[in-house]
Amino acid sequence: MPTLSMFFGIVIRMYYGPKEHNPPHIHAVYQGQEAVFSVTDGAISGDFPARQTKLVLAWIEIHQEELLANWELCQNGEKPFPIEPLR
Repeated sequence: MPTLSMFFGIVIRMYYGPKEHNPPHIHAVYQGQEAVFSVTDGAISGDFPARQTKLVLAWIEIHQEELLANWELCQNGEKPFPIEPLR
């Protein structure tokens, strides 16, 4: 699972392989805790601290188009490109 971005101790990844299950989503890891975030509506599953959840949701909002483009690449079995971290 390639790393798309890293910021404030949070690692953002996206599975890449043909026909990954929808909806488009990312995996965020912070200090051993992992959550899955929807790229389209921000819905989450998993255990993640509130502050880091807000940071990831802000990052998704800023980079939604890039994330959706990466999702399409992944669906075609192509490697996604890195995305700028939250600063």
